[in-house]
Amino acid sequence: MQWPGNEDYSFQFRRLLGAAQDGGSTVSECLLAAQGIDPACEESWYQQWKKAADLNRSRGDIAHARGHTHTALSNWLRAANYYRTAQAFMGIDDARQSASIAQMMSCSLLYVQNASPAAEVVEIAWRDDATLQGYFLPAPGRAGRKAPVVICVGAPDQYKEEHLCRMPRYAHERGLGLLLIDLPGQGYRRSFNEGFGRYDIETAISSWVDYLESRRDVNARKIAILGEGLGGAFATRGAGFDDRFAAAVCDAGIWDLHERAFLASQMSGCPSVAGDFSEDLSHLCRSSSAARIKCPVLVALGERDWLEAAHVRQCCEALLAAGQNVELKIFSAEETAASHAQLDNPTIGSEFIFDWIAARLGLIGRAAI
Repeated sequence: MQWPGNEDYSFQFRRLLGAAQDGGSTVSECLLAAQGIDPACEESWYQQWKKAADLNRSRGDIAHARGHTHTALSNWLRAANYYRTAQAFMGIDDARQSASIAQMMSCSLLYVQNASPAAEVVEIAWRDDATLQGYFLPAPGRAGRKAPVVICVGAPDQYKEEHLCRMPRYAHERGLGLLLIDLPGQGYRRSFNEGFGRYDIETAISSWVDYLESRRDVNARKIAILGEGLGGAFATRGAGFDDRFAAAVCDAGIWDLHERAFLASQMSGCPSVAGDFSEDLSHLCRSSSAARIKCPVLVALGERDWLEAAHVRQCCEALLAAGQNVELKIFSAEETAASHAQLDNPTIGSEFIFDWIAARLGLIGRAAI
């Protein structure tokens, strides 16, 4: 931990260092910013990351004006990540938070519009006059041909822009297009407070699938969904509600199963002992949201994730016993990628996950599990 007395700061710092491997930061800039951060002073956090963001934004704008597109793209991508980090601990009533998010989105927009192939900013109607926004990044080199696409879903507190430094390279190398989406309550409509009602997430994800089916450059039989981090629970709900998915990387209803097992043990008066509730899970699996998923499922977990690996293994074994097509990958501390959402080494996590998706969509040989 960079700051042993401040786990939240250290977690965000580790995320930024991991992002360096895919262009979302540079190690030297991260270390320089860390030197000026006092973990007891939130203002120093904001100032250091905003300074790094402003420098990268300026370099990107200058490079673009001089025709150096690749340099501009690299700097805009880092700037977006630094702006996102700068506001991480601000209160919602702090005007600088919305300003930082606006700058993050501005840099992200410059990135997607000037990338090759260029991405599209797309919107779908949602609830009366409201809309949801996404970025469609077409698979490269497939002009005139329909390509498989992966829908990427983030956690409640994530923005679709955060996927830009982690997903595109791995998807495009495997011939996959990407759709990075906002869900109700996320993204540029963060104040949209209908919240995550019973059907909000499921129907929103289904609406995005409808959008992909309407495109002539998308193979509607090869659409996968990928939930990053806590977004895995949303991906489970989406895949369980809509049988048009060909593959799903999600939590397979693990959070749901844990909550059900906990409530059942409390009602019975015999709290479950950690790692000793497989019988409860076998019973509960039949009514889990994951029980409705028709496509192959991958659960990717770090050994040092917030969920205990032994519990997740029991859940997956119960789902397998119930007839679900579920595969589990646990990244060990020895190979890294062992933290939540593989943030300590996202390269290893993304390589494995996108290999698995490509194999399930028939693009390459079967992934080695």
